[in-house]
Amino acid sequence: MADDTDVAGEIAPAVGLRPAIEGSAAAAILLMLLEEGDAATILKHLDPDEVRLLAKGMFDAANASETQIEQALDQFVVRSRDVSALAIGAETRIRTVINQAVGNVRADNILAAVAPQSSAASLEMLRWMDVEAISALLASEHPQVGALILSVLIPDVAARAIETLDEVLQADLVLRAAQLTTVPAAAIEDLESVLASANVGGQRVAKQPIGGPSDVAKIMKKMPKSLSERTIRALKKQDKLLAQAIEEEMFIFENLRELDKKSIGTVLRSVDAAILAVALKGTDADMVDLCLSTMSQRASETIRDEMAEMTMVKRTDVDEAQKSIMQIVRQMAASGEIMLAGGGDDYV
Repeated sequence: MADDTDVAGEIAPAVGLRPAIEGSAAAAILLMLLEEGDAATILKHLDPDEVRLLAKGMFDAANASETQIEQALDQFVVRSRDVSALAIGAETRIRTVINQAVGNVRADNILAAVAPQSSAASLEMLRWMDVEAISALLASEHPQVGALILSVLIPDVAARAIETLDEVLQADLVLRAAQLTTVPAAAIEDLESVLASANVGGQRVAKQPIGGPSDVAKIMKKMPKSLSERTIRALKKQDKLLAQAIEEEMFIFENLRELDKKSIGTVLRSVDAAILAVALKGTDADMVDLCLSTMSQRASETIRDEMAEMTMVKRTDVDEAQKSIMQIVRQMAASGEIMLAGGGDDYV
């Protein structure tokens, strides 16, 4: 899902001018200043999440002050100066040059290998469909097609779409989505056939990276507690290692920031000082300060001393240390000692 930085794109804070306003707010103000047709043309190039975010911002922009409007214009002007003229129409220009040099067939083969991949039209269409329509597709199509559909949706939409399905299909779709790595053109063409009734224009594309434990974990975090726990149990019966990988991705070390200090302290009291020092070596100063602020001064100084004595630490050692701490987090959450914010109105 896109954040403010993605949506703002060309409208980041301007250095040395008036105090900057948020990126999406600046973008919304600029869209309101444009002619309707021009604003619509810009929005056509954005994904659904960005359009929704900007639409909300445009309602707020209707009450923008003169100062805020000037701030938005300042930011746009400064950022525009950094945009290279080479970027304008680059893809069309490159394709034309290669076509003239080697012919259409060879040009297609070359560009398929080196050009940045774009999503198939059908995949983009899925992101605009409502939850009920997506649920109907998941229930009626082959599970492999359903897994592809699930993997390209934003996590909260995917979680709501899968919630209405029967338990067996839920587990099957999540398992298949977690096993996806890349999707060949043939699979995307199958999906385009499924969506033909929605008048989606297909295009030939190379295989694309998609799915996997990380994407599935984002969906699982948006599910109600009972559904995510039931799905994980079902996955463990079919592929224990994959289920474990999903669990690890559902709450990673950086997510400790989401816990209150009391819970962080409860977790860290169960962690060996040497392991904690290695785990913190691979994170930023804010995370170090947050974790150590939950400990006594003596314990905090001990950890800092251990970290200072370390020179080079292998990334794999850091990852293992962080995973061992997150294992403790999951155990404490399961026993009710701490609570982790989860999807909907409940906790995991």
